[in-house]
Amino acid sequence: MCYRGVRVEQIKEIRSVGSHITRLATRNSRLTTASRGRLPSKLLVHDDNTTMTRKSKQPGGHNPLTYAETKRLKSSGYGTQSTRLTSQSMLPFGHCCLSLSQIEGDAVATPSGHIYSRETIVQYLLTKNRELKEQKAEYDRKRLQVENRRAEWEEKQQKKSQQSFRSKDQGAISNALVLKDGGGGGQEAKTENSLSHVSYWLSSSQPDASAAGDGFDYEKEIMALPSPPPGRPPSPMSGEPLKLKQLIPIHLVYEQDEGISNNGGRVLCSVSQKRITTQETIAIKSSGQVMLASVFNELAKPTMTCPVTGKKFKDKDVIKLIKGKSGFAASGNVEAKKYNPTLT
Repeated sequence: MCYRGVRVEQIKEIRSVGSHITRLATRNSRLTTASRGRLPSKLLVHDDNTTMTRKSKQPGGHNPLTYAETKRLKSSGYGTQSTRLTSQSMLPFGHCCLSLSQIEGDAVATPSGHIYSRETIVQYLLTKNRELKEQKAEYDRKRLQVENRRAEWEEKQQKKSQQSFRSKDQGAISNALVLKDGGGGGQEAKTENSLSHVSYWLSSSQPDASAAGDGFDYEKEIMALPSPPPGRPPSPMSGEPLKLKQLIPIHLVYEQDEGISNNGGRVLCSVSQKRITTQETIAIKSSGQVMLASVFNELAKPTMTCPVTGKKFKDKDVIKLIKGKSGFAASGNVEAKKYNPTLT
């Protein structure tokens, strides 16, 4: 088969040779560009049948910032900032979780296992109770205003319904009298009423402001109020409701060094006299003794008797205290992160 004197087989062969030449030229141009440093080596085409992906050709398919620019911007607050926390940033065991200082007086523990100074946590509870009372009074005042508006609206609606009933009753009597007398006022009223429905631009067709704006949505008004304050102040660390009688007095044994009491705030196990740093620690509610969990499981748990005071205790009297932390990763999360929003 021929087309203008050229066979179809020859045409196909010419086209295949041309496409092969085009691929070779494209490959050579990319290699030349990469050798000049304009194209990363990962975008090179090593096969004649391999082309650039569609993602790399789209806007945003590559990072608009180089590594040096990203590193320079991170030092000035770009993106997520992270830092490694050291031991100086961690709260040692035996320090007050509220004042972040060494406990000088009586120490207490909460049901969540956090340790506080009695003076500090009592002052916190008194302050929070006073604030909650003020918030409760403000909430009750706003709630009373909503209830008063609801009562006024219900009374107004009742009066309006009574007045509407009276007007309808009197209107029926007057219409009956007019029809009996043979007057034509009813036809005029009917015509005016029909025009008010069709001609919405007339003043008589506009909605009544007193009737439309007098609505009262009780549920919407209640939802607009702020949430009622809790009945009890929350715990500073766990956020659970906390009462004064829930504070558990504990006895902390400090390491003695050259006659100095509370030397550096280093707490010792009341049984083994080992220093408590990041180990799991147990407090017995009935006796107030603080000991390592390993010592508790070995000496106290089998007999359910306190090794120091000899008092019996139950399972509900055992409180697992929050461990102390250090700069080592084994003690817990030692990295702090903060994200700064950016425009990129």
